[in-house]
Amino acid sequence: MPRYTQPKKTWFYPVNFKIKAVELSLRNDMLSKDVAQALDIHPLMLSRWRKEYREGKFKKNQHYQSNSELMSKIPTKKELNKIKQLQKENDRLKMENDLLKKWQRYLAEVHQSDLDSSKNTKKP
Repeated sequence: MPRYTQPKKTWFYPVNFKIKAVELSLRNDMLSKDVAQALDIHPLMLSRWRKEYREGKFKKNQHYQSNSELMSKIPTKKELNKIKQLQKENDRLKMENDLLKKWQRYLAEVHQSDLDSSKNTKKP
């Protein structure tokens, strides 16, 4: 196993981002797994944030507040539904592509067997 020469990268998220993520995941129409996937964070991290939120550990005036780029990443319900729809379509297209590849291999095998059988029948 290779040794790591650089220290492990630790991401710091602003408290407002954590609060918004937790509030999104607490809505009845949202699943925590989907919120975590949309925000590109691990579901266990979101679970930990939810626990800290319940315990009142988040304060609005901490020094990691002003990161508007991360705050703009929080998707709406409409965007989450669109992501789900696109993922389903992507899965369907992958399945179709695999099916077409299998069909192409089958046709190549049939063609090759036809060529082989025609060589065997044309002996002089």
